[in-house]
Amino acid sequence: MTAPSVPLVWVDAFCDGPFGGNPAAVCLLERPAPADAMQALAFELGLSETAFAWPEGDGYSLRWFTPASEVDLCGHATVATAHALRTTGRVGAGPVRFHTKSGVLTADLETGRIVLDLPADPPTPVAVPPELPPSWPVAAAAIGRFDLMVELPDADAVRAVGVDEAVPAARRFRGVIVTAPGAGAPGPGAAADYVLRFFGPAVGVPEDPVTGSAQCTLGPYWAPRLGRSELLAVQLSTRGGVVHVAVAGDRVRVGGHATTILEGAVAGRAAGLLVEHG
Repeated sequence: MTAPSVPLVWVDAFCDGPFGGNPAAVCLLERPAPADAMQALAFELGLSETAFAWPEGDGYSLRWFTPASEVDLCGHATVATAHALRTTGRVGAGPVRFHTKSGVLTADLETGRIVLDLPADPPTPVAVPPELPPSWPVAAAAIGRFDLMVELPDADAVRAVGVDEAVPAARRFRGVIVTAPGAGAPGPGAAADYVLRFFGPAVGVPEDPVTGSAQCTLGPYWAPRLGRSELLAVQLSTRGGVVHVAVAGDRVRVGGHATTILEGAVAGRAAGLLVEHG
């Protein structure tokens, strides 16, 4: 009997070439896998997200796991999944539909970049949480469905934030988004409209390199402030990344490029755990 094997693709998302943006592993299944096996593989790989996709109806089911837990929405791993499906010949150039815990999401592959259609998550203003360091020059604070958003005065203040400083506030949320106007933080070819960093220690991600889902909150926050619906976001992590954002009512279109780094397979007993009926 042939030993089981499950295709696995390592993709850098939200970057124009290799070794930038945010890496994600994409596991291409034929049917659902047990949740504990998916979580175990995500822990083994150690990336901020591992995506699991399998054919369902008019598209694909899609689930996302950090090394510590399953999450309800992930932008960069969805970009990575669309890229992996396209480059392995599983889908053509048209939009791909993903059935997820956040509803049906689509990825448009016809342009030069992958564009996701995601649900908007406008933040609600709140008082500055007492868990934030008193040294942060906080201009505003707000919460969305998943995250706490903290606005600082400029890009330099965002760069200066220490990873451990966000931990106390992050315990109550999926993560903490720190953002500021984009002056002084140019992205490739254009000045950033806003900058950000994302800290998610509660889900096993001390700092995320590039966070697509955070734009569901930041797009609706910055669009009225800047007076336009199409925005360029730059994430000021060590790897860095550029995200194109377009706000349209209750949806946010999040776009970027992706690059395959490795193609291989989960093999042997590990693959056997994944191909068990989920």
